[in-house]
Amino acid sequence: FFTQLNSSFCPETVVPMNGFKVGERLQMNSVMSFQCDPGYTLQGVSHISCMPGPVRRWNYPPPLCIAQCGGIREEMEGTILSPGFPGNYPSNGDCTWRIYLPVGYGAHVQFLNFSTEANHDFLEIRNGPFDTSTVIGRFSGQDLPPSLLTTSHETTIYFHSDHSQNKPGFRFDYQAYELQECPDPEPFHNGVVVGAGYNVGQSISFECYPGYQLMGHSILTCQHGTTRNWDHPFPRCEVPCGGNITSDNGTIFSPGYPEDYPTSADCSWLITVAHGLGIRLNFTLLQVHGPQDFITVWDGPQETARKLGVFTEGDPNNPPSSTSNHVLIRFRSNSEKGGLFKINYQGN
Repeated sequence: FFTQLNSSFCPETVVPMNGFKVGERLQMNSVMSFQCDPGYTLQGVSHISCMPGPVRRWNYPPPLCIAQCGGIREEMEGTILSPGFPGNYPSNGDCTWRIYLPVGYGAHVQFLNFSTEANHDFLEIRNGPFDTSTVIGRFSGQDLPPSLLTTSHETTIYFHSDHSQNKPGFRFDYQAYELQECPDPEPFHNGVVVGAGYNVGQSISFECYPGYQLMGHSILTCQHGTTRNWDHPFPRCEVPCGGNITSDNGTIFSPGYPEDYPTSADCSWLITVAHGLGIRLNFTLLQVHGPQDFITVWDGPQETARKLGVFTEGDPNNPPSSTSNHVLIRFRSNSEKGGLFKINYQGN
């Protein structure tokens, strides 16, 4: 490779097109390194040495700098070129580049050159990592496309050329920019939010405290888009007016708890525990204004079962216990006063 007789120096190296060399020394054991301009990929060996011996020569030929068809980019900024740029791109090309940035960043794309066969050869920019991700820009012809912002930390670039009329193609720079987060779900009353990431593509889930029921979607995902928002409204944790309960222990709250229960409520809860167990109730809070507002408890799944009692304000002397594995609780309110109650139950 590149030999020079009767000399203590290696020959001058060729500087690759679209690249540059670092180092001027040509003596024995000198190292010359090569780098490519932004967007080009080095093909060959990046560092070559002037070898000792009777004939001075470099141990490898100088590399080439190639604009490749597709690739992966993981830097915070970079350049993407059509294959063969600044020469014409080849026919029948299908090239895919993917830009992978840290979560919470999108890509700001700015075009510097653009020339393709109109309608037949085109460039697509997709907001996401898949071939099916949403197309946010499709460009063809001679006009320089406008700059655009992707709203995902993963971007797909796809270029297609047909069998005829090759052109110089395109060159664009991209730069990472910080995406806004989706709105903070806290404070989330009567429950907890699981997951701390509010960036695009991240999901959080919602769980209610015992005795509360989730109204709405339990899992929300931060959407792509120029305005940051979740894919569903925030859910709420509310006390249901009645329901079927099958856990062996828990708490029943008055509807609307910790606010006052509404006027004209009529709620029934059926508690069912394992066969062979009874159910013991304990009124830990009882602000129910009789006689218009009252709680009735039956020893079974229906109102035809034996009645365990009717309860209003105060602390019942004997907390009711069932003989069966079902208890039916019905709460009715007709007064304007409002109030609260809280009933713990335990299978025993």
